[in-house]
Amino acid sequence: MNHVDRWHRGLNWTTLIWIILLHAAVLAAPFFFTFKGFLLGFTLYAITGGFGISIAFHRYFTHRSFKTYKVIRWMLAIIGNLAGEGPVIHWVAVHRKHHAHSDKEGDPHSPFDGKWWAHLLWFLPWMSKEEEHALHKRWTQDLLSDGFLRFLNSSYMVWHICLGLSLYFIGWFFWDTFTAISFLLWGMAVRMVFLLHATWAVNSATHLWGYKNFETPDNSRNLWWVALITFGEGWHNNHHAYPTAANFGHHRWWEIDISYIAIVLMEKLGLAWQVRKTSQLSC
Repeated sequence: MNHVDRWHRGLNWTTLIWIILLHAAVLAAPFFFTFKGFLLGFTLYAITGGFGISIAFHRYFTHRSFKTYKVIRWMLAIIGNLAGEGPVIHWVAVHRKHHAHSDKEGDPHSPFDGKWWAHLLWFLPWMSKEEEHALHKRWTQDLLSDGFLRFLNSSYMVWHICLGLSLYFIGWFFWDTFTAISFLLWGMAVRMVFLLHATWAVNSATHLWGYKNFETPDNSRNLWWVALITFGEGWHNNHHAYPTAANFGHHRWWEIDISYIAIVLMEKLGLAWQVRKTSQLSC
């Protein structure tokens, strides 16, 4: 099914309204600026974006680039869940499908179907529960066998509500109502919107602009500014050449990969093992 056919099923109004509200909250954030709120948002961005999306959802759950203990696995899933990009099972299913059909018919978010489609329109068409279950069953059988991940999938919004309330009451209890609102806006809305667009840029920008180190069968490219804001995810052509490798920035000296540095640190601390590297894999 191409992207034009997807619109015939209607619009996912819940998702659209949620995205609009998040962006509206970002416009309100400057009126409630505090340095504490800004630092909180930046810290949560690094945690949920770096560990949650880049290391957990992408390199660990999607591509199984390393192994870890079950408790660390669940912690990574929770952190990724709080990034605001959907529950782990759905995120992984979409991304695995993307790799299987990258820039071809069936790719969920190829720029060949339009730049804005690749960036954010791709998740707005309505998807029935039957379609969603079929997608998960086809691409994430390994994750569906984990009861805790299924629980995260079904309780997705509860975690965000709890985090938002926690940030608000921490700001209110230790400071005042202005700080509480600042924590809520910068720690939730600003952080989530910036992270969403950063991740969406991997889907759109790194399949449009940048350079190639490897001749892959898709249009994946390396783009420095996307790598900068996504902890190394912007070295996308490298990743498509070696999808299961934990290290994305490995071909040129400037391809700094913060997420891989964190994975190496986990390995040295005994929290990760069997870390897959490009030197061990064939292109």
